[in-house]
Amino acid sequence: MLHPPPVDTLRKVTLMNKNSRIALLVASACSFAMVLSGCGNTSSDADKKVESDGSTNAIISVFGSEPSKPLIPSNTNEVGGGNPLDMLFSKLVRFDEKGRAINEIAKEIKPNADMTQYKITIKDGWKFTDGTPVTAKSFTRAWSWGANSSNAQLSSSFFNPIKGFDELQKQGVDPDAQLSGLKVIDDKTFSVDLNAPSSTFPILVGYTSYAPLPEMFYKDTKAFGENPVSVGPYKFESWEHNKAIKLVKNPDYKGEIKVKNGGLEFRVYSDPASAYADVQSGNLDVSDGIPTSALKTFMTDSTVQAKSEPGAAFHFITIPTTIKHFGEDQEGKLRRQAISMSFDRKQLVDKVLGGTGKPATDFIAPTIPGYSKDLKGSDVLKYNPKKAKELWEQANKISPWGEDESFKMAYNADGGHKDVYDALSNSIKNTLGIEAAGTPIPTFSEFNGNISKRTFAANNTAFRTGWQPDYPSPENYLKPKFSSAAADGHGSNHGDYKNPEIDALLEKAAAAKSTDSANKIYQQAEEILFKDLPTLPLYYGNAKGVAAKNIHGFAFTWKGTPVYWDLTK
Repeated sequence: MLHPPPVDTLRKVTLMNKNSRIALLVASACSFAMVLSGCGNTSSDADKKVESDGSTNAIISVFGSEPSKPLIPSNTNEVGGGNPLDMLFSKLVRFDEKGRAINEIAKEIKPNADMTQYKITIKDGWKFTDGTPVTAKSFTRAWSWGANSSNAQLSSSFFNPIKGFDELQKQGVDPDAQLSGLKVIDDKTFSVDLNAPSSTFPILVGYTSYAPLPEMFYKDTKAFGENPVSVGPYKFESWEHNKAIKLVKNPDYKGEIKVKNGGLEFRVYSDPASAYADVQSGNLDVSDGIPTSALKTFMTDSTVQAKSEPGAAFHFITIPTTIKHFGEDQEGKLRRQAISMSFDRKQLVDKVLGGTGKPATDFIAPTIPGYSKDLKGSDVLKYNPKKAKELWEQANKISPWGEDESFKMAYNADGGHKDVYDALSNSIKNTLGIEAAGTPIPTFSEFNGNISKRTFAANNTAFRTGWQPDYPSPENYLKPKFSSAAADGHGSNHGDYKNPEIDALLEKAAAAKSTDSANKIYQQAEEILFKDLPTLPLYYGNAKGVAAKNIHGFAFTWKGTPVYWDLTK
């Protein structure tokens, strides 16, 4: 999922860079940059009551960003909306602290012999927050609606393994048309026919887009996006745009997650430095957005609880295939490789990010099975200024780079990315002798909107991308970012890269009989990506953040988000 002013991100996603170091200023009584009607942790005596199991009914305030879209599971691919939605919607499976899939709403997900069909049985007793029951149709209708091109959902490509997907992608299709591969057997049972064998399908259904939806959703989808009826450990309370999203504990939740607080308040910040200052002063409980100025010191800051550990988030630069000089031809490949080799990723991580990351060596994160640092072609991710100049000059012989041209890289200014993109720009200038510049966009919402509308591509501009995985598999790093089905606004392939070889390998890997076999095929796909470089991998970001001193249970999930349900104070 695209990580926000973060993830990256990236839901999974577009990813906030979570960097920057704030000089230890006066701790703000209430961050000026964050517009909230009130500030501070104003828990009542009731809020402070601790039950025998350690839970309280305190509301925990956490760092957030304004969602770029309404709160609809299949239309959210960034963490501003994705993190709240993950707390609102249970799926057939959930993932434990190590990323292992565990049945949640599903009682059983049973494949046939060649993994082309799955029979799914759901548990009894699950209800939406409007009191209506969760049935097999709650899944089949939701998945079909999300896959339907007439409904223009950002995550529609995630449904392409299911039979009937191509038919629902045709122009002018009935918005209520259903995926032909889904069959309701009874209220608690349905079957899924796939286009090809898939060993990862029982994991894929843990992604947010595969959440069930109540019947009332289809009566007014716009209203639902502002006030969702859900089925998870929390239920929706309010959304004050550009200020906060508030969730409260769902007393009717039937899953096994133990919620230890009374609710969550995702507060919208335009600057992670402001969030950091508010945690220092006790006006915010948890922030997983660390400003660049604090990266070298936050772990020793005595005013907060601090954590930094290897994470699953990945940071890239996406270069659209349609911008001048960077097409899917020989010139474009040479220039992409030259730009990539002009970056000293180790110095970027050590000097700018304060060591809170790891230089990229492939297209997935080290915490995911299938990661490798020794793939053929990975030299394009190593700093080599001499080779970079040679490649750039070879490209100039095909089509000269004009003296008045500049390599532009857009980023969201509210994510703390300035220092990173200043450093990258200087590296390109010093290595290739061309103009390069970071282009700040005020908010992540506007930034993500420009990506969706292909505004950057039209203006010959590359842009930062972050990815926070949705499920623990190389497939989730490669398919959403690089498959043809996820291009042209149907997923997170925001550069609109298309390569039939990649598509074929992704299908082959999904049909593999073992994880090891699949991972070897994914690595073959990565070796092609090293030649084409539709994105330039930069670094893997640590899962890092700070919590106020009175917070208990501060930890990270397998994908690097706070374990929200464990937080108490």
